[in-house]
Amino acid sequence: MDDKISYKDAGVDIDAGNRFVDNIKSIVKETFDKNVIGGIGSFSGAYELPEGYKKPVILSATDGVGTKLRLAIESNKLDTVGIDLVAMCVNDLICNFGTPLVFLDYYATGKLNVEASLEIIKGIAKGCKMAETSLIGGETAEMPGMYHGGDFDLAGFAVGVAEKDEIDRTKKIKSGDALIALPSSGIHSNGYSLVRKVFFDKLKMAYDAPFGDTTLIETLLEPTRIYVKTFKLLKPYINALAHITGGGIVENLPRVLPSGLQARIYKSRIKILPVFDFLAQHVTEEEMFRTFNMGVGMILVVSPSNIDTVLAQTDGYIIGEVSSGESKALMI
Repeated sequence: MDDKISYKDAGVDIDAGNRFVDNIKSIVKETFDKNVIGGIGSFSGAYELPEGYKKPVILSATDGVGTKLRLAIESNKLDTVGIDLVAMCVNDLICNFGTPLVFLDYYATGKLNVEASLEIIKGIAKGCKMAETSLIGGETAEMPGMYHGGDFDLAGFAVGVAEKDEIDRTKKIKSGDALIALPSSGIHSNGYSLVRKVFFDKLKMAYDAPFGDTTLIETLLEPTRIYVKTFKLLKPYINALAHITGGGIVENLPRVLPSGLQARIYKSRIKILPVFDFLAQHVTEEEMFRTFNMGVGMILVVSPSNIDTVLAQTDGYIIGEVSSGESKALMI
């Protein structure tokens, strides 16, 4: 009797992994621009820096999707979490005036399901197209014993370029600047442990329960909005940007404020999304504002002379202003 053990016996199917790579090559290539050197399958991805920068600086950002993945896995709706992954990384990059260039992903699962994995990578590629960035590499890890059933995890890595003297935005901000909110598309990718606690542990709601004009699961899995194109369009008119993620407005907006200036946010002006109104029936207001974006995905700090230009070219609206005082966000 042959008692030798193969890698496949241990739970890792190399052939399935190779098929998966072959299947995604055309999907990934659709995200390439003229600066990508080579294709996928080498030991690293190569990208030629764009011309026109005087003192180019490389910026990088990494993030995941968090427990929003649990909802995607349990509902078997895997086509949008890749967009979330890209969004969470590139939306951070632009806050330091970095233009995203390339993206890489890390996808780990217990057993590689080629069809499910393709849905995930398609979402990542779609997010890259929306962010105008090239998907130049990634890692797919089949890890039996670490992940079970259909469980998987995602991490993303974005690299961009900026002018050295444009990275620090605090010196651009002045008292009297306007705070313009760009709406979020939904909950984005933060606070889902609390979301799941309310909707499913406490209220015992079903994924397919009606919610507004759609279902609850469609609402909860609405992908994170990507703001890269808006940033590129309005870059000359923006003093600073703050990506509103975990911690909400109160923790993220102060990250761009210089010493001696504060942000005054008028809560009554915020166009709160229905999903947050619903959650607020079960969560305190203070907890809501320090956990969720509340309908504001990005805040732009804009000089008074540029307000009309920014408002005319976005769906943004004014929610406050910068004034002298302690460097923090005041929710009024």
